[in-house]
Amino acid sequence: MSPAHPQRYGLLAGLFLAAGLVLAALLVTRAWIKVAEPGTLTVTGSSRRAVRSDLIIWKASFSAEAPALLQAQNVLKDHRSRVEAFLAGASVTNAVMSSIDITPLRKRPSEDGDSPTAGYRLTQTVEIQSEDVDRTRTLDQSCTRLLEEGVPFVPLAPQFIYTRAADAKIEMLAEATRDARRRAAQIATEGGRRVKELRSARMGVFQITPLHSNETSWDGMNDTTALEKTIVSVVNAQFTLE
Repeated sequence: MSPAHPQRYGLLAGLFLAAGLVLAALLVTRAWIKVAEPGTLTVTGSSRRAVRSDLIIWKASFSAEAPALLQAQNVLKDHRSRVEAFLAGASVTNAVMSSIDITPLRKRPSEDGDSPTAGYRLTQTVEIQSEDVDRTRTLDQSCTRLLEEGVPFVPLAPQFIYTRAADAKIEMLAEATRDARRRAAQIATEGGRRVKELRSARMGVFQITPLHSNETSWDGMNDTTALEKTIVSVVNAQFTLE
């Protein structure tokens, strides 16, 4: 091999090395530019509010049983008059009585399979919807008087409704979005960036639960069992960064 050959190989190696350094510099530059471009940050914001129900739905039923239908109707009529007097004494003026439900009472089947009628049970329900929540909910305690009078009066668990939930939802979505922006700003600052603008926002499910409850549902909740409630609104927001 002549002495010129090693020089030629050295020259080629130098050219390849120079080309590699230029390519590496271009890649580093492109990577730096990509990092420096504005990115996005997705965060979840929430808003929580304690509320008190402003509507109560209170229902109860009473019934009468007798061997003959007419006799059962007369007993139920007497029960109804006592229920109406009880409600009037409690200053209830908006009670709604349902239609009468008639259920035949059957005797045990005989050997030939017949089940003759042994009598009738007549049932009627009363429903009250009131904004006077405190006064109406006390009916549960005071209705024992009807039992003492011989009326089989059975109250159901009252339903407590917060009627301004739709208005609260709009306000709380705005609060949740502001909370998301505060969270995004804190995260961006730690990374040496700054929040620029809101790119998109997606509303989460709306939860109305009993006060201090941690129960949630993927479909959202609308509790009617508790007088005091907690409303939670969630927003998933994406922000651009600079």
